[in-house]
Formats: sequence, C-alpha cells, structure tokens
Amino acid sequence: MTIETMGSEALERIAAAGDAAALESLRVEFLGKQGSVSALLKTLGKMTPEKRQAEGPKIHALRESVQNALAERKAALDAAALEAQLASETLDLTLPAPETPQGSVHPVSQVMDELAEIFADMGFAVATGPEIEDDWHNFTALNMPESHPARAMHDTFYLPDEAPESGRMVLRTHTSPVQVRSMKAQGAPIRIIAPGRVYRSDSDATHTPMFHQVEGLVIDKGIHLGHLKWTLETFLKAFFEREDIVLRLRPSYFPFTEPSVEVDVGFAIEDGPDGKGRRVLGGSGDEPGHGWMELLGSGMVNRRVIEMSGLDPDECQGFAFGVGVDRLAMLKYGMDDLRAFFDGDVRWLKHYGFSAFDQPTLSAGVGARA
Repeated sequence: MTIETMGSEALERIAAAGDAAALESLRVEFLGKQGSVSALLKTLGKMTPEKRQAEGPKIHALRESVQNALAERKAALDAAALEAQLASETLDLTLPAPETPQGSVHPVSQVMDELAEIFADMGFAVATGPEIEDDWHNFTALNMPESHPARAMHDTFYLPDEAPESGRMVLRTHTSPVQVRSMKAQGAPIRIIAPGRVYRSDSDATHTPMFHQVEGLVIDKGIHLGHLKWTLETFLKAFFEREDIVLRLRPSYFPFTEPSVEVDVGFAIEDGPDGKGRRVLGGSGDEPGHGWMELLGSGMVNRRVIEMSGLDPDECQGFAFGVGVDRLAMLKYGMDDLRAFFDGDVRWLKHYGFSAFDQPTLSAGVGARA
C-alpha cells in the first residue's frame, strides 16, 4: 500500500468515527507506539540518504494530516455532544416562577459568615484589602526575598509591567497583605481576620486558580504561641461544633512568621452514607483508627514584618494564621472536589447551598441548616 493510499484510507476512517472511543482507537492504530504511521517513521533510519530525502517529507506529511484530522474530528464530536447536552437540559423560561424561593447561599459565602461570627465573639474585626496588589505589600513587606519561589511566574499572576513606584502589580497570592496594610493604618494593638479571594497558578481537584482564604492577626504586648493555640482551638471547636478537636503544632517555615508552625488536627475514620470510610475531625490522631490532617499554617509574626509595617517589634509581638475557606467548607460539609465550587451548576448549588434564613449564630449553631 502506498503512502498516498494509506493517507486517504486513514482520513476516511477518521471522518467516519462515530464517537470518542472509536476515534481514540483510530489514534492508537495510526499514531500509537505500534501504529502504522509510527511504523513508517521508524523505517526512515534504515533508508539511504537519497531515499530518505524523497520519502521523509511524504511520511511526515502523512503523520501531520492524520493528527490534524483526529483533532478536527474530536472537536466536531465534542461540539455535537455539547449540543446534545444543551438540547436535553432545557429550561422553559415561559413557565411561571414557583411560589417557593429557589435561590441559595453558596457554601463559601456561608462559611465566610460562620468565620466572621466566631471571630467576632473573640473580639476580632473583619479587614479587607485590594485583590490587585503591588509587589511590595504582597511579597517584600512579608519578608519574601527576590529569590523566593512564590514570586515565580508559574505561581503568581503578574499584571503587565507598568513600573509603578512600589513594583509590579499582581493578583494577590494570599490575604496577608491586609495584615501589613492594617498595621500601618491602625497601629497596635490590633486583632483582625482578613477573608477574601486570592489567586495562584494551580488547578486540580483540590486547587483552583482562584480560591478563598482567611488570615488572622493579633498584635499586642506579651503575645506568645499559647495565645495562638488557644485561639485556633476555640475557633475550630466552634466551627466544627465539636468539643473533642485536638491540635498538634509542628515546626515549619514561612518567611513572614518566626517561629512558624503547621497545625494538624486529629481525625477519625467513620463509615459514610455511601458505605465508604470518610475522615471526620475529632479525637486524638494517635489513637487506633485515627490520624492527623494538616489544616493550616501559622506562627509568631516575624520582627521584620512588624518593622516594615511601621511598628516597634521590641514593644509588641503577635501571631498570624491562614487557612483556606474552601477547604474548611469541604471538610465540614463533605465535598470532595473543589472545582465544583465554581462550575455554577444549579443542581450542585441546590444540594449544597444554604437557605438565606440560615444566618450563622453562636446560640443556634454556626452550621445549622433549615
């Protein structure tokens, strides 16, 4: 069979592929390790230079045409599948609106309200800051050197370089810049949480390019790690509504805290509604059937950060902590894929969403659902 004949037959079969499985089978048949086109490519090394010069362009052109045909057919099949899905999932907008309210509060918004309620009871105020930050507030003021990996392009979304006085502009990678801005604006003592959206170049089942984080900061005289642990224990017991929450602090490193600690929380394996084991926070992680789960990072605020925020580190000290709001929602309400938070699927929102009347209160329980 000539190369031209092989190419014509391959293109005809690709065009006739009826579904993605058939198309994938053809891709393997032609371009897989043992595929017919791949076999032709392997013969080039055994040809004489003259024959290779004549046959090489034909074989490479065959491979390129097959690749293009596969890509075009795949795009056509995907478009047809989407069209069929849209046709089957119609919504008749001419129908009268139902009498009962259909909207719901997103789990992230609900957890944000729960956090604000819990920390307000401990005397914390809610602080906010810009999501488009300058390099100085996002990195330098937090004691991150120029060589720090977090500054790399593959981790951070940089805006076009307009050379402002404070450096390049970025989509903030954490809500920690709010700490610096609050200390510069309010001085000490200060006790705040800073919830909000943050951005990092990452995406999988447990990471998204945009997610939500809450930072906590306390600056005053005589603050130490004991205050930090008490604050976190009190917060987690109220949030998960369990008194058996046990924490473990492990030494770690963050540029903006010294000393730094990772906070683990004990969990137990229990049978879920589907019969599969699931992790439930509570109990010591050292007991049989239990374990430790890393939950958040924290530590005593680095002296350099306090100095760059305009305060005297010899007069006041403090602690800071940060935790992902989305992850807290996943742990508390049994969600297994972070990407679903941002799909906008009404069915998911109906299942996991909250009634607008489910206002978190410490008296009724921050996680109470109607």
